Amino acid sequence: MRRTLALAALFAATSLAQATAGDILIHGGPIHTGVAAAPAAQAVLIRDDRVLFVGDLAAARAKAAKDARDIDLKGAAAFPGFVDAHAHLTGIGLRELTLNLDKAASVEDMVAAVKAYAVAHPDGPIYGRGWIETHWPEKRFPNRADLDRAAPGRVVVLERADGHAVVASSAALAKAGVTQDTAAPAGGQILKGDDGQPTGMLVDHAQSLVAGVIPPPSEAIKRQALEKAGALYASRGWTGLGNMSVEAPDLAILRSLAAEKKFSLRVDNYMDPSGAAEVLAKGPQADPTGLIRVRGIKLYMDGALGSRGAALLEPYSDAEGLGLQLTPHDRGLELMKAARAVKAQVAMHAIGDRGNRMVLDWFGEALGGDTKARWRIEHAQIVADQDLPRFAKMGVVASMQPSHAIGDLYFVPARLGKDRLHEGYRWKDMLDSGAVVAAGSDAPVEVGDPRIEFYAAVYRHGLDGFANADWHLEEAVSRDQALRMLTWAPAYAAFAEQDRGTLEVGKKADVTVFSKDLMTVEPAQILKAETVLTVVDGKVVFEAKGR
Repeated sequence: MRRTLALAALFAATSLAQATAGDILIHGGPIHTGVAAAPAAQAVLIRDDRVLFVGDLAAARAKAAKDARDIDLKGAAAFPGFVDAHAHLTGIGLRELTLNLDKAASVEDMVAAVKAYAVAHPDGPIYGRGWIETHWPEKRFPNRADLDRAAPGRVVVLERADGHAVVASSAALAKAGVTQDTAAPAGGQILKGDDGQPTGMLVDHAQSLVAGVIPPPSEAIKRQALEKAGALYASRGWTGLGNMSVEAPDLAILRSLAAEKKFSLRVDNYMDPSGAAEVLAKGPQADPTGLIRVRGIKLYMDGALGSRGAALLEPYSDAEGLGLQLTPHDRGLELMKAARAVKAQVAMHAIGDRGNRMVLDWFGEALGGDTKARWRIEHAQIVADQDLPRFAKMGVVASMQPSHAIGDLYFVPARLGKDRLHEGYRWKDMLDSGAVVAAGSDAPVEVGDPRIEFYAAVYRHGLDGFANADWHLEEAVSRDQALRMLTWAPAYAAFAEQDRGTLEVGKKADVTVFSKDLMTVEPAQILKAETVLTVVDGKVVFEAKGR
């Protein structure tokens, strides 16, 4: 199902060459503006890169230029441009260019996929990503022995879907010099078997131990990956994204692609500390196209629940330990204060309840009571009752990914136990508290599909329709709230709500059109909607065949 949803729109795509700007009249189906006072309209008229008129069709026709492009929706539904508030653009593209393991349903599936890839690529190291063991019948992590029988003697490194762990083959460990005597770096774990030998599983900062055994992608490959990711995201209906943990060379490639008109989406970049020198010196800025903006920096407080790296206040229910702290306090505060000095935003990853509490504490130290900075906690998955009101009180944006819940809640009860489950994936509680919730996907951790995110937010069931009492269905949100989480809130989270996020006169002309009305169809039908049209800056950047 996930693979089908990810690729269906791409296969339907026509050329993604940008159309020339001019008048575009959109009508003939439900038009949801995202404006509470006037939520529906018969027509939207676009002139160049802005919305010129929203309202009655006859009035829109009267204002349109004679050569306006007339787009009859034929019953399809139009929305403000959907924006993925949290994604990793380079990773999305590289996922399509390397060994993608997101369909592996067992250890044996992974072994078979690696074996087939090794046959097709007989030379060099093997890198892949996307596996997640929580649904596997073996009920365990993969290990080096699995990889050794899949590709004997080969250097193999396979990244878990969440990006917080890898499994490495014996050859990869040997090349990296990882033995039973190797000490784990701060913020990392080397999992070991009963014999004391490394199993091949390296968690969080321990992944760095094998980083050197896989050659990094070249600039040409990254350029290909970013261009492919942009086209793929346009085909899914996204008009923009918050791009997280961005390296400086990748930002330069994005700017180049936008200048060459080979990239069409809006991207708000949050830089990895290694590439943050420019934003920490100059503050937020935009490229000449206006599409590629730099907003701030991205930091990590803890790891992920699946690999038990999320920092918890009480021990895991199914294992020893409280998780990992990935950024030391003094280093975190140093970067936060540098960001505040130039009015750059801080976006910090926190998943566990202890991780979220520490980020809120650190934000309080760095901001000194400033509630207007719109600093962000990325994921905010497990939040203790006493900490939840602090988001709204401090003006902290909760950047959350609905699809994480419908993937994680199969295994989270084992990690947390029933008493803590109500603290997980609290979208409605956050909104009720007055906090801004900006929704995203965290792709390539998840598929990166707006339909899945909308479905998860409003229905809170698995893609197979499963849910039970542990899933706390009371945290599902209304469709109006979900639309706002995926349109207006990502704009607000990037200080852009005056220019985008709703279909209003004077705002940038970003529009997403799906074949089904997400606001009215049965939940299962949301997943069957097809992307019909994607408009960014008044230009059609994706159009399905036959329109």
